[in-house]
Amino acid sequence: MPCVFLTFTGVTPGSRKTSPYQGKMAFEKSQTAAMSGLRVVLSWKTGTLCLYLLLGWLPHSPVQADITDGNSEHLKREHSLIKPYQGVGTSSTPLWDFGGSTLLTSQYVRLTPDERSKQGSIWNRVPCFLKDWELHVQFKIHGSGRKNLHGDGIGIWYTKEKLQPGSVFGSQDHFVGLGIFVDTFRNDLQGMDRSFPYISAMVNNGSLVYDHGKDGRPTELGGCSAEVRNQDHDTYLAVRYSKGRLTVMIDVEGLNEWKECFDVSGVRLPTGYLFGSSAATGDLADNHDILSMKVYQLMVEHTPEEESIDWTKIEPSVSLLKSPKDNIDDPTGNFRSSPLTGWKVFLLLLCALLGIIVCAVVGAVVFQKRQERNKRFY
Repeated sequence: MPCVFLTFTGVTPGSRKTSPYQGKMAFEKSQTAAMSGLRVVLSWKTGTLCLYLLLGWLPHSPVQADITDGNSEHLKREHSLIKPYQGVGTSSTPLWDFGGSTLLTSQYVRLTPDERSKQGSIWNRVPCFLKDWELHVQFKIHGSGRKNLHGDGIGIWYTKEKLQPGSVFGSQDHFVGLGIFVDTFRNDLQGMDRSFPYISAMVNNGSLVYDHGKDGRPTELGGCSAEVRNQDHDTYLAVRYSKGRLTVMIDVEGLNEWKECFDVSGVRLPTGYLFGSSAATGDLADNHDILSMKVYQLMVEHTPEEESIDWTKIEPSVSLLKSPKDNIDDPTGNFRSSPLTGWKVFLLLLCALLGIIVCAVVGAVVFQKRQERNKRFY
């Protein structure tokens, strides 16, 4: 009689590492494990088929890269905005410029007040030539507007040049580089599959348009909902770019731990771009405050081929399974080709293995019956 053996190994939990540079702001390392292997062994002994399967458990999170522990990352002060905000604006050697409705205080940089039709921004003057970096933004969005009566949101930028005021959260459209958007107002009334405020990302080479009517869905790389407005505590967002991988994490619940918002591979960003932030209000308003922006260098090894590339000449791009434009009319609401998570890969492999098992068992039974039938004829 056929027999089947299925063996699974357990998950090896990862450790949580806290960097001394950012105190409470450290990535929570997700549980990691690699697939230990897949082995199928068929043996025929005394008319019995034995199928051995060994499947390593897969991680439940798509984040595979090790999170820095403070020994391999360094705060870059020339790219960081930290209280008491020295080197901002009118100093003799300003590192940051601000404009529009931006108000500089000793405790925060207010990009917009809780007033209608305001735009403000702050931009680092020093180009960033780090190949691998991590940006931590401490911010606060608050105002008198109540349910669905507030807007519009904050843009966090890594772009080729300082952007002029415009329609994309206080900055110009057709930008070149990376934009992270904290959108607090729903424009697309048909897109009820997500709640607002909503955080998303977009990479642009200057040819794409941010579609406000669809809340940026046609060009969105990834996103998540986050209750960032009118919190009693400060809220945090981290943007990590390393070896073509863009990861955004949030801490908006005051629990002193990061949660993954989204993780995308195949992202190409050049060096020599500028960090900045902007915000806008329309018919509805909010206070949009930046408390700090800290940039860390990630100490990552690159191959000789990667080192030989002129990173300043790379064109911003993303290698997705399909173009974001192909997702505009997707009735499922999945407006990007997200990478398979560990659970999805595990389920796919499990289904494939079950199919192998069924085929092997059926084949063994059929083979055994034919052997018995042939014996009767002799």
